[in-house]
Amino acid sequence: MKRGFSRPFFMSITALLFSLTVISQEKTFFVSGKVIDGKTSQALAGASVFCQNTTIGTISKSDGSFSLRLANGGYDMVVSYTGYETRLIRIGKGNKENDSLIVELKEEDKSLGEVVVAGSAEVADGWSKYGQFFLDNFIGTTPNAGQCILENKDAVKFYFYKKRNKLKIKAVQDLVITNNALGYKIRYQLDSFVYEYGTNVSSYTGYPLFEEMTGTPEQQETWKQNRLYSYSGSRLHFIRSWYDSTLKDEGFVLELADSNNRNTLTTVPDPYDPKFYAVDSGDVEISIAGRLRVSYTNQAPDKKYLEENKFPAGTKVEISAIDILNGIVIEENGYFYDQSDVTNIGYWSWKKLAEVLPYDYVP
Repeated sequence: MKRGFSRPFFMSITALLFSLTVISQEKTFFVSGKVIDGKTSQALAGASVFCQNTTIGTISKSDGSFSLRLANGGYDMVVSYTGYETRLIRIGKGNKENDSLIVELKEEDKSLGEVVVAGSAEVADGWSKYGQFFLDNFIGTTPNAGQCILENKDAVKFYFYKKRNKLKIKAVQDLVITNNALGYKIRYQLDSFVYEYGTNVSSYTGYPLFEEMTGTPEQQETWKQNRLYSYSGSRLHFIRSWYDSTLKDEGFVLELADSNNRNTLTTVPDPYDPKFYAVDSGDVEISIAGRLRVSYTNQAPDKKYLEENKFPAGTKVEISAIDILNGIVIEENGYFYDQSDVTNIGYWSWKKLAEVLPYDYVP
């Protein structure tokens, strides 16, 4: 069966793409291409093509062709088809309208999946044992997480590696999450979720596609307010503010940890110092490496976060941190790379999928 999305799921996306056509061409760019079998070069019809963490996607036509028009910025374009390995392609406004991408997909090596199953024991009653643990670490424990529903929990499979003391979670189909707090339905292609009991560290990789839900005027207003609250002080808000040179105005304060002692912090007086902040062809290059503590002064932390972490109830500032491996490059929609080189700590690490907003969200 081909991996694709139903027509109702793409109705709002079609409307969004239509609305983008009235925006100045200077603020958008066009991506087109063709999805083919990497071995036979035959067209793959019905392949899913979408920009992860956005509301923008489509499926390939009978000849394998696809096209997307996107607001300027950076994106990870995901191309997937059942029985084939998923491709992730970084795209941006540097893509020319006349360029046509040829996306070759390789068939999945089924033997690798068999090794995973043979080398571990699938937990028969996995959901009853680990289901809530998975939801807490994937969707989150915020008040918004309480309004999220995983529609197809039967798609989740649990494997426990006793020798490694590790839990691995995989999904046999795209997970469908309804976020009634923010008004989004999310399709999430989960690669894998791993929890290491020895270090108490969880990590997961995957590709979310958002769809805006329809609702009454009252629901729409509630979603609007909830989205703004989730956005305020978020990593996306912070990254966009650094790009726009508005960190102070937006309420962010930066401190850099000493490389030898992370408890020793030095305020960054000028986040736009040319020593580590440079504009290149519209992108912003940040050459800071190490731990950066980010305080957001315009909004107090959620009470539940303070309770869970036993912080004083009167705490007025949201404090997060990111470990940056080798600097980042920021594009104008808040996308940055390489995202795998950045680790969230503190308040941002508490806010998981239930709080995530797509890159095409504009407050």
